[in-house]
Amino acid sequence: MTARRRGGAWLAPLLAGARSRDRLVSALGATLGVAITTLIAWAYAPAHALPYVAGSLGSSTVLLFVVPSSPMTSPWAVVGGSILSAASGVAMVHWLGATALAAGLAVGLAILLMSAARCLHPPGGGYALAPLAAGPMSEIASWHFPLVPVGVNAVLLVLCAVVFHRFSGHSYPHRITAMPDESRFQTADVDAALAELGETFDVTREDLDRLLEAAERHARKRRIANRTD
Repeated sequence: MTARRRGGAWLAPLLAGARSRDRLVSALGATLGVAITTLIAWAYAPAHALPYVAGSLGSSTVLLFVVPSSPMTSPWAVVGGSILSAASGVAMVHWLGATALAAGLAVGLAILLMSAARCLHPPGGGYALAPLAAGPMSEIASWHFPLVPVGVNAVLLVLCAVVFHRFSGHSYPHRITAMPDESRFQTADVDAALAELGETFDVTREDLDRLLEAAERHARKRRIANRTD
């Protein structure tokens, strides 16, 4: 590693495959997405409700515009995860009040519901806590909160992401294109490697296969080039 690379390492993208251009595009998309969503939200949501939604909405925006290929940013994950999580928070504040136990159970229930419905979305944890933070007498704790403003905001943000990524060069909703079956890796090999590592990665199983196949193809080209030099 050169001194120049060591000195500028802190500027390097954290996520694999990211480029500086991608970050600029992501920032532009996030700016437009949040501005449009918030502008429309003022027309139907009480002004005092928006601060409780803003944090999680911002988190969803980062995921949607920075890592649109993540399974946690699919339209169903964003919309379904947000609604189910907010409903978990409303239910707990009504059943147990604004207590520490209710806060813990709200997030835990949100994770279970999102996992069962295959719509795991990390900002859902914020939506689950919003009714607890506002208190049982707040409008945030009413049963319409998961749909309005949370659900409507999530739909608006997803629509902004769909339109924006038509021009950003990224696929959203993410579509997995087939790759030539040239790899020596087999499905069982990848499954065994995942089981050995014992970690959960923020990438679909199909995208992981494509990445490994592409890496092996480039390695094969490099070996051939080295033999001919």
